[in-house]
Amino acid sequence: MNCSPLCNCTKRLGEDGSDEGIRTPGSGYRGYRLKRVADSSTSNIEIEVESGEDTVVHLRGRIDVDSSPDVRDRLRAILLQDPVPHSVSVDLAGVTSIEASGIATLVESLKVARDRGIRFYLQGHGSVLQLFESAGLLALFDLNVEVKGAS
Repeated sequence: MNCSPLCNCTKRLGEDGSDEGIRTPGSGYRGYRLKRVADSSTSNIEIEVESGEDTVVHLRGRIDVDSSPDVRDRLRAILLQDPVPHSVSVDLAGVTSIEASGIATLVESLKVARDRGIRFYLQGHGSVLQLFESAGLLALFDLNVEVKGAS
């Protein structure tokens, strides 16, 4: 049976609802399951960290569903380390685009930082920072005098 009555995909479900695999036209049954496998080589982000009492995290590339776990892991490691940094500033100047998963990652990191008494800044310029401002999210973050492009 198809995955739903309205769906015309080639995915087939067994009688018990389990995924039997997919069928492709002319190729018959393919006996494998569709499964997302984490692969760090597909990450679209470069992360550079300047550690210290005032840590700066430079991000370059796209923050999307594939790369946001890498950003989340790196920020959590910084925010949960001992000794606790005084502040963490995330430089978004090199970020070309950001999806909802990336925004959620930064908001989650802000919460962790506040719980630990760490000041958490966004800095940079361009459309990504303006997106935070337009969505009303920039006001949640600590403002840094180095923030550019957010009027």
